[in-house]
Amino acid sequence: LLKFVFYASSQNPLEKIKKKQQDVVRFLEANKIEFEEVDITMSEEQRQWMYKNIPPEKKPAQGNPLPPQIFNGDRYCGDYDSFFESKESNTVFSFLGLKSQLASKVAEPEVGVSAFRSLPFRGDIQNI
Repeated sequence: LLKFVFYASSQNPLEKIKKKQQDVVRFLEANKIEFEEVDITMSEEQRQWMYKNIPPEKKPAQGNPLPPQIFNGDRYCGDYDSFFESKESNTVFSFLGLKSQLASKVAEPEVGVSAFRSLPFRGDIQNI
């Protein structure tokens, strides 16, 4: 079984970060992907491990990386923006390091928001 470690913060006052964390959890649960949520506000050791194991090119120019950060075991998958982009481009299982045959067994095909965004918008329905 693959195990994903999802670094989060229960103490973060930013609603935006909380929503991102919830989005990752919902996706993993909906796709029955086993994961461990690690609260970095409760463990200095875990926080330092997370910072140390994010590749230098993926760290922000200033400050520390903010949660959520996603790892597949010890392998860094990415941050929320990378996760979101992979969901939108339908490459999320590859992003998570899952084999495609496992992904097809685990996940049902989804119609994402991006599919709706690609449809033409009809501003005046009465003219149709």
